[in-house]
Amino acid sequence: MQDRTGFDAFVQTIAALRAPDGCPWDREQTHASIASNMIEEAYEAVDAIEVGDVAHLREELGDVLLQVVLQSQIAADQGEFTIDDVCHDINAKMVRRHPHVFGDAAADDANAVLDLWDQVKMQEGAGRAREGLLDGVPKSFPALMQAQKISRKAAAAGFEWESIDDVWVKVAEEMGELQEAYAAVPKSANGKVSKDDQGAAVREVEAEFGDVLFSLVNVGRKMGLDAEAALRATCEKFRRRWAFMEAAAEGDLADMPQPQQEALWQEAKSQGL
Repeated sequence: MQDRTGFDAFVQTIAALRAPDGCPWDREQTHASIASNMIEEAYEAVDAIEVGDVAHLREELGDVLLQVVLQSQIAADQGEFTIDDVCHDINAKMVRRHPHVFGDAAADDANAVLDLWDQVKMQEGAGRAREGLLDGVPKSFPALMQAQKISRKAAAAGFEWESIDDVWVKVAEEMGELQEAYAAVPKSANGKVSKDDQGAAVREVEAEFGDVLFSLVNVGRKMGLDAEAALRATCEKFRRRWAFMEAAAEGDLADMPQPQQEALWQEAKSQGL
């Protein structure tokens, strides 16, 4: 074990902030009052990772750790648990879910490790109070992340396509249903679903569109890809290319004819942006 001086000092600092003679703001916080901070700091850390800013990542990881330690101190003040309990539990979980390292199981690659992880997780749930398989997937997750987590859990329970070709068949089926639903719904002159009609037909188009996205997430899962990360990368690529177009355009892009916009887009693409 390495020296924990830095970690212990940080825990003591947070305890001092929460003490009766500490910081009024820190003393007032509850689990709920700072819950959104956990999400915000995690996203900022992800942003630093994606742009390759290691120095900023170090800072953002500290902010994530702050949320963990502060939430743990709030719990300790209320007699619920301590930061040591948190560390003990996650250490035990990591050992338990890596039987290919700490036990006799075998996993030859990263995909096999994920399958093994899901199997051990299901075994853990079997000994707890009865709950639905998907109850552990937070509804606050981004939709693509939810879809991938839900699909992984269902697949671990045996509800799975045999091959990726079977998933592509499902995608084609859902695409057909979306096209049929869209053809039947009232539309504005620009082709968008009419907002004047909030009936079942409109909801059906939205539902079928969601089914197409869900099916594509499963294609990615079968390929060993992360749908959320893939779409984030595509959004970042679009940002880079659009920034190039804005810099290269003479005047406002919105005033430029679409063929010229497309030419700038292809130029950005040719430069590897």
